[in-house]
Amino acid sequence: MYKKGLKVIVAALTITAIGGIFAGCGNKNADSQSGKEQYTETITALGSTALQKLVEQAANNFKQKYPEATINVQGGGSGAGINQVLEGSVEIGNSDIFAEEKLKDRSKELVDHKVCGIGFAVVVNKDVNIDSITSSQIQDIFTGKVTNWKEVGGKDLPINIINRPKSSGTRTTFKNTVMGGKDEKDGLGTIQDSNGSVGKAIESTSGAISYLALSYLTGESKNNLKVLKIDGIDATNENIAAGKYKFWSYEHMYTKGEAKGLSKAFIDYMMSKENEELILKLGYIPADRLK
Repeated sequence: MYKKGLKVIVAALTITAIGGIFAGCGNKNADSQSGKEQYTETITALGSTALQKLVEQAANNFKQKYPEATINVQGGGSGAGINQVLEGSVEIGNSDIFAEEKLKDRSKELVDHKVCGIGFAVVVNKDVNIDSITSSQIQDIFTGKVTNWKEVGGKDLPINIINRPKSSGTRTTFKNTVMGGKDEKDGLGTIQDSNGSVGKAIESTSGAISYLALSYLTGESKNNLKVLKIDGIDATNENIAAGKYKFWSYEHMYTKGEAKGLSKAFIDYMMSKENEELILKLGYIPADRLK
């Protein structure tokens, strides 16, 4: 009897141990006390600096819900985001533009998740004494035809262009919308590699002009720069949603194949009603409000 009872106890303990091993395997499991799913993976979301501010803060909020998850957020531009997720170097590629604009046929390997929209504005140093500019005038400035603000209704002040690298999704959006498909003149002005550095360069450069995501035009940043109307239309999310203002784009989070595990959970969170308040607070536009 004693030996038989001992065998039963040993068998029960073995089953329990095996069950514990399987419960500990994998990147997602259930919290034994709350029943809530937990994510223990580490992923990287890289690319668009226009989207970076939202992704960083959303990742912090997500981690409060799932403390074992690790989400690394980096900039580098939309081109880098699209290319690195295609290569498998990162799990999520953030982009202001559609992948097919950079990859053509290979874009079919990626899955697009439109997490929100973002508006952009043409921005100048506060010493520029105009409040509105036409698309045609912007095209003349960025193709080198106009070099002084007096030629577009301002004072006698040289125009200093601050541009983005060709890998920038913001620059591609600028070209496709405001520039009417025209290329900026090569070698004109200076290049800054992120929205944040563009803002600082405009602020410190007399006669400067460039373009910025609206998410970078809040608080003190907005007070230190001047936002120009384009063709008489203010750069606002309301005008974008109404179809009146053309300088905007979707913000994409690309995955190679269908999103899984932590990548899927985080992208779902980005697009959730729970995250909508943050989207609006930071100056982005919920995707369901765009036409």
